[in-house]
Amino acid sequence: MSARTRAIAAAKSVEHAVLEYTASQDHFGEHSVAELGADPRGTLKTLVVSNTAQPREMALCCVPVAGHLSLKAAAKTLGWKKAQLAEPKKAEHATGYIVGGISPLGTLQKLPVLIDASVTPFPTIIVSAGQRGLSLELSPKDLAALAGAKFAEISTD
Repeated sequence: MSARTRAIAAAKSVEHAVLEYTASQDHFGEHSVAELGADPRGTLKTLVVSNTAQPREMALCCVPVAGHLSLKAAAKTLGWKKAQLAEPKKAEHATGYIVGGISPLGTLQKLPVLIDASVTPFPTIIVSAGQRGLSLELSPKDLAALAGAKFAEISTD
């Protein structure tokens, strides 16, 4: 079995599967879907956003690889006036994970987490396990409970 991550440790209390694949250096979500033969509507990419008025205020947004994050919808849900994607170095510092392996579980800083509501009908979804080339498969309900997340309509096709 691969090296343990904080995300995998965080999922130990729920039913889950650890999925391994060959990591890539870019297009992380699309690559994981292709490598795993997974549904891009049920595979999530985790994006770190920051409040434009308070750049140190950040949140995690999990949206399907098949969609795009609506910064406007995320900001509204978070109660912010406007959101932007966080700078990669700041995202890595806040989460303790490298870009392409950011997980909503086991982050260094406790950040608000939003999960796109479109994944709720899926029995299981796939999310990063905190390392490139490593994913977790678990139920959307369990992911939300573990991450303290809120389901919201935050993606567009």
